[in-house]
Amino acid sequence: MAASSLGLQGFLGRMNATQLAAPVLILMILAMMVLPLPAFALDVFFTFNIAISVLVLLVAVNTQKTLEFSVFPTVLLVTTLLRLSLNVASTRVVMLEGHNGPDAAGKVIEAFGHFLVGGNFAVGIMVFLILVVINFVVITKGAGRVAEVSARFTLDAMPGKQMAIDADLNAGLIGEDEARKRRTEISREAEFFGSMDGASKFVRGDAVAGIIIMLLNVIGGLIVGVLQHNMELAQAAKNYTLLTIGDGLVAQIPGLIISIAAGMVVTRVSDDRDIGQQVMGQMFRSAKVLGVTAAIVGFLGLIPGMPNLVFLLLASSLGWFAWTMSQAEKRVVATPVPVAPAAVPEALEASWNDVAALDVLGLEVGYRLIPLVDKSQDGELLRRIRGIRKKFAQEVGFLVSPVHIRDNLELKPNAYRILLKGVEVGQGEAYAGQYLAINPGRVAGTLNGTTTKDPAFGLPATWIDAGQRDQAQAYGYTVVDASTVVATHLNHLILTHAGELLGRQEVQQLLDHLAKEMPKLVEDLVPKILPLGILQKVLHAMLEEGVHIRDMRTIMETLADHATRTQNADELSTQVRMALGRAIVQQLFPGNSEMQVMSLDPTLERLLSQAVSGGSENTSFEPGLADTLVRETAAAAERQEGLGLPAVLLVPASLRLLLSRFLRRTIPQLKVLSHNEVPENRIIKVTSIIGGRT
Repeated sequence: MAASSLGLQGFLGRMNATQLAAPVLILMILAMMVLPLPAFALDVFFTFNIAISVLVLLVAVNTQKTLEFSVFPTVLLVTTLLRLSLNVASTRVVMLEGHNGPDAAGKVIEAFGHFLVGGNFAVGIMVFLILVVINFVVITKGAGRVAEVSARFTLDAMPGKQMAIDADLNAGLIGEDEARKRRTEISREAEFFGSMDGASKFVRGDAVAGIIIMLLNVIGGLIVGVLQHNMELAQAAKNYTLLTIGDGLVAQIPGLIISIAAGMVVTRVSDDRDIGQQVMGQMFRSAKVLGVTAAIVGFLGLIPGMPNLVFLLLASSLGWFAWTMSQAEKRVVATPVPVAPAAVPEALEASWNDVAALDVLGLEVGYRLIPLVDKSQDGELLRRIRGIRKKFAQEVGFLVSPVHIRDNLELKPNAYRILLKGVEVGQGEAYAGQYLAINPGRVAGTLNGTTTKDPAFGLPATWIDAGQRDQAQAYGYTVVDASTVVATHLNHLILTHAGELLGRQEVQQLLDHLAKEMPKLVEDLVPKILPLGILQKVLHAMLEEGVHIRDMRTIMETLADHATRTQNADELSTQVRMALGRAIVQQLFPGNSEMQVMSLDPTLERLLSQAVSGGSENTSFEPGLADTLVRETAAAAERQEGLGLPAVLLVPASLRLLLSRFLRRTIPQLKVLSHNEVPENRIIKVTSIIGGRT
């Protein structure tokens, strides 16, 4: 027993008065509905109810922002329950002790029944009904409607507000803590107006209950007084009706105050000022408006038969306020605050700071893809993009510019687009949390989901839920997540536009890096023999045709050998390709496997050689010949890819550059090699002859 007593004391010691207040109040309210209360206790609780209602009203008036009084829906429920429990307790006392006189239910009910309505129960009934109508029809109904509309609009606006927060966060305008705080405020605001929409129904129910309780008290009082206490009907009606009216008024007036507070909370606009300051600052800020109002009221006061003294007194007061405000405005104008005149033109003057440099590479995402690129949410796409740049530098031979990522609210929620120097080069859609099942050409079944195409290579694909992933893999689909889809598309476009990504700035950075390992070679070549611009054109030509520039030693040495003879970028590119022949062939046909390539028919080869024999850089083909060449090359390339082989066309050195530029426009996957670029130890097998029927 002692141990349990000590345990209870320890528990109570750990709980402070604030934690105990709410459960104690609820238990007290429930007890009042069940246990009989003496008249003095009723006086105490009725007074407490009035004080609470006034306190709530004053807090609502002095609240600057709605969320500062977020507990108001709960307060509304508790105060409503308190009034109803007092009605039950007072009804019990009125029925039991009403025959003893008007003070049988306590001094508070007696005061409201006699002093406020003059002891006239007819007047009391009218006042009570008017208060109920005002509370139920006007204030509560209006406040409930405002809360309902506010809740709906708040919920509808949540996605836009969340996107705005994410946009500010990604732009660096706010920190993660501030973003988290704003998200919490938005959620709390939606919850508050939703709660107010429901809590307003309590007040409406309380008004209906007040009318029903009044009718029951009057009828029950007459029955109890006449039948049980042998009172005269008139005396019973007077006693019980006055007590009922006093009971109803003492409950409805605090209810009306609470309803007014609810209306003020839901109808106000968040501001840094309380309601009193807002009203004074917005309604009484114009001397002109007050002056016109004073004139109208004064004119009404001059009409015969009107209460002239009251109207003229009020008009004089308004006129005095208007004159005082106008004098204050003149003093403000007469003493202006000194302002630096040069600040305005300087702020409007354009400068070079207004010219923003374009990002070389950019990725814009819709708001639903923001988690993929958000550091705070451990965005998987960020790591993949870093991996793409690292792999590109290792395989291709130079470091691509960083990818600038931003959100774009103009895009669809799941859309993204990839920009190269501010121009869109690719776009697609990805669904965070889902997987893209790509059909490589041979699958065992179909999947349920959103049908689409792989944005990188255009293969048929389907967006599926995570639960279908194993099934898709069993059918033979290639299954990747959303971040991999975007990263693969980005990687494909970077490889495709590698030549455009290598500008002079990047070439200079590449030379600075090479100078650490081979300083003499770099020093002797650039800019002594070869200008930086020519070197950039040669490297650009390599990358445009998919040739990696990782072997910069061979490239630099080849250029050093031939740059003294020619500065033509095309001729230098041809010499570099010949020097890199082994690497080019290895890139297309790994290992020492047989080279299965396409070739030109000798007749077509002779015609093309005659066309370029003039040596003009702008050589053009006869339209029929060009159409045949493109059509048959495209068909042969498709057959090669169908066999799982790269589309490679082997031609004489004199035709390689011309055919590469001509065919690359319509057959981007085609690679054109010259005989001079093929190592002597590689075996060549011709799988298709183009122009055999020409």
